[in-house]
Amino acid sequence: MEKIRLGKTELYVSRTAFGALPIQRVDFDTAKSILRRAYEAGINYFDTAYVYSDSEDKIGYALSDVRENIVISTKVWATDYEGARSQLEESLRRMKTDYVDLIQFHNPAQLPDPEDKNGAYYAMAEAKRKGYVRHIGITNHRLEVARQAIASGNFETLQFPYSYLSTDDELDLAERCKAADMGFIAMKALCGGLLTNSKAVRAFFARHENVVPIYGIQSVEELEQ
Repeated sequence: MEKIRLGKTELYVSRTAFGALPIQRVDFDTAKSILRRAYEAGINYFDTAYVYSDSEDKIGYALSDVRENIVISTKVWATDYEGARSQLEESLRRMKTDYVDLIQFHNPAQLPDPEDKNGAYYAMAEAKRKGYVRHIGITNHRLEVARQAIASGNFETLQFPYSYLSTDDELDLAERCKAADMGFIAMKALCGGLLTNSKAVRAFFARHENVVPIYGIQSVEELEQ
């Protein structure tokens, strides 16, 4: 499986990344069979979130014994210090790990303030200093917030909807991230299921050397495709 550098994080992740939101829809043993097959096929990057019901639990159930071989990113929803700290602690417990490779602020309406001692960023920066978090990123659906995140220099990665149906403004985000040496993670790589030609999708992302597409997978059949 081809791996690419996720910007300044210096993490090397599989070009095909596993979006773990959909595995909340299947039982634990089905999820384990999908996740193990992905790992055995060479996928080393798994993206989840605190709010994806039992997705994190299933990653811990399926992959905790190979933790040192994989990259895990998850997300905190809370905007306050205590809430973010509590969510991170719960995520670590669920996934049976003592660190997260990448913690992401989950689609905030405005950028977290690194100087706010009562805010989520401060909590995650503290967690990074203590070794519970290796890198800090952000996800968003708002073009202007994404641009501000890149310009701020406070985030090592950006996760944003990105596919061959993206507008020129959205395509420009990948170039801005490249210039800033930020990892760019493409959520909704299949545009929420609108795109069904996997070869065309793969060809599109092959042209973007700094973009890591995440595919939401809930069956072995989808994974094999």
